[in-house]
Amino acid sequence: MQGQTGTKVNLDKLDFQIIQEMMGNAEISYADLGKKLFVSGGTIHVRIKKLEEAGIVRGTKLNVDIKQLGYDVIAFIGIFLEKSSLYDTVAKELKKIPEIVRLNYTTGNYSMFAEIICKNIQQLRFVLHDELQKIKGIERTETFISLEESFIRDVRVTKASE
Repeated sequence: MQGQTGTKVNLDKLDFQIIQEMMGNAEISYADLGKKLFVSGGTIHVRIKKLEEAGIVRGTKLNVDIKQLGYDVIAFIGIFLEKSSLYDTVAKELKKIPEIVRLNYTTGNYSMFAEIICKNIQQLRFVLHDELQKIKGIERTETFISLEESFIRDVRVTKASE
């Protein structure tokens, strides 16, 4: 497996077990995780450090219920570009809009697909009308408002041979 730094990283079953366990609970102590996986806490520490240096593990995040903080609108935006060669330029501009939380370069109908989270419809309207419309290279957009998020989960990571 190629790490972020371009160096080859050899991951074994324990590395994948550590990643899977910590994706479920990043607050678990290295000692408790070591007990669960039948290795020492020091081994866990060394493995996590190796995974961080390779760019595979990029820190931990707080899992927040955004609805309870007043963010009531989740929408997805299909973005049509005038030319696909404008992707990098447009992506740079879209990154400046804090309400856009995810952006993908896609095949199919859209050149790009973005996820946007807003407090209300007025904020969504502002982003769509005032922010996106001024970005050169965007031909048009199509917006889908999420009515309900049924589930979200982390990917199940395993070694390639499993």
